[in-house]
Amino acid sequence: QVQLVESGGGLVQAGGSLRLSCAASGIIFRFYAMGWYRQAPGKQRELVADITSGENTKYADSVKGRFTISRDNAKSTVYLQMSSLKPEDTAVYYCNAGLSGSDKLYWGQGTQVTVSS
Repeated sequence: QVQLVESGGGLVQAGGSLRLSCAASGIIFRFYAMGWYRQAPGKQRELVADITSGENTKYADSVKGRFTISRDNAKSTVYLQMSSLKPEDTAVYYCNAGLSGSDKLYWGQGTQVTVSS
């Protein structure tokens, strides 16, 4: 059974920082690309950042320079370090795992991030 368990969400003031964690089980973690997505009410789910098994990273333009994705294969955990947070970053953040060449994706339950003005 595959599980992606997220933690670290919460309420933070604009300009503050927060670190999200996603612990995976039931997969051979080091083989998987990992990603963070977010969805705000009335908006489509969007890719925030992803990291390949080779630790190549990509970021949405809206977060580039403020967010950092990283992974710890020994802990089967992917992180999203968020800095200089803005109210428009408020969303439910989801962890995602997938293999290159496969159409099968796994998703976490989501964690709420709220940035106050």
